[in-house]
Amino acid sequence: MADLVVRPVTSRSEQRRFIRLPWDIYRGDPHWVPPLIHSQKALLGFLPHPFYRRAEARSFLASRGGADVGRITAIVNHAHNERFGERRGFFGFFECRDDAAAARALFGAARDWLHGRGMTCVRGPANPSLNYEAGLLVDAFDKPPTFMTTYNPDWYPRLVEENGFVKVQDMYAFWGEVPMLAKQDPKLKQMRDAVLERFRVTLRKLDRSRFKDEVKLYFEIYNGSMQATWGFVPFSEAEILHLADELRHLIVRDLAVVAEVDGKPVGTTFALLDYNPRVRAIGGRLLPFGLFRLLWNKRAIKNVRLVTANVVPEFQAWGIGLVLLDALVPAVLEWGIREAEFSWILESNQLSRGSLERGGAIRTKTWRMYQDDQPA
Repeated sequence: MADLVVRPVTSRSEQRRFIRLPWDIYRGDPHWVPPLIHSQKALLGFLPHPFYRRAEARSFLASRGGADVGRITAIVNHAHNERFGERRGFFGFFECRDDAAAARALFGAARDWLHGRGMTCVRGPANPSLNYEAGLLVDAFDKPPTFMTTYNPDWYPRLVEENGFVKVQDMYAFWGEVPMLAKQDPKLKQMRDAVLERFRVTLRKLDRSRFKDEVKLYFEIYNGSMQATWGFVPFSEAEILHLADELRHLIVRDLAVVAEVDGKPVGTTFALLDYNPRVRAIGGRLLPFGLFRLLWNKRAIKNVRLVTANVVPEFQAWGIGLVLLDALVPAVLEWGIREAEFSWILESNQLSRGSLERGGAIRTKTWRMYQDDQPA
């Protein structure tokens, strides 16, 4: 359409418009949760972020008649391409009204920019990579997102698919509530006890007095455990230190566990309180009083998101993950947690999916990764 314009985001005022667009698109949606604005600015590269030491990005805004109607960010993740020997670009931070022409123009601008940098194919959404928020919600649009997961309207999959993208991988959320613990298969407890005895596993909580070192340990195990995972690119040390600063006040000691064998850490898990209702209440703004409202009286939060349980490769087939998850149960009960979401789990991760399903967890959401070449 003649009055549709797509421009690269270059000025601070355009950055503000890019950030604020979702407030218009989701107006009246009871499930949408705004992003933490300062964090999103960094993830977009509008503020310094260590991800962009190995990546570059360009954001675009679509407007019609002077009103912004869509946005997208094109990303070249050099670390991904070096690891996989590809020339793959990514798209992320996609938001758009139910407007096929605007979506087509946005994807066209992103592709042109990526092709101009030698990329031959595109995958997404990645905000800005699989290590952060990723995936397009393709079902469960009537459920609110948990902390640090994506949410979008039901027309987004259609807009993406109309622009030549096909599914390459799904990611799932599994849900459980505390009463389910009483219904677990008794064999799971027998398996856990056998693992504890065979490997003499010891379990400990997060040591907050060594918080930065503990976060580094967690991500070292995370990086090591994920080497064979689809699409995985390790966190850099700079990213790990950045995350340590961001997570310092969010992680609860009782909900983080380290498993050790012969004094050597071999696995970690942690659950994040679902801060999203509070993020919604503060409108994504941490200043001047948003941070206080976000963190005040954490014990009043009764839902959690289990982010991951990671085990070093040599112990992955021996049930250490089950031991880690079981170790969280006493803290969950003492805290008064009612519900937990396990997310996200790759559809190709048969081990984790099987463990959750055997434990009685119910699959509730699906996020999808798309690409415009044949699935690899």
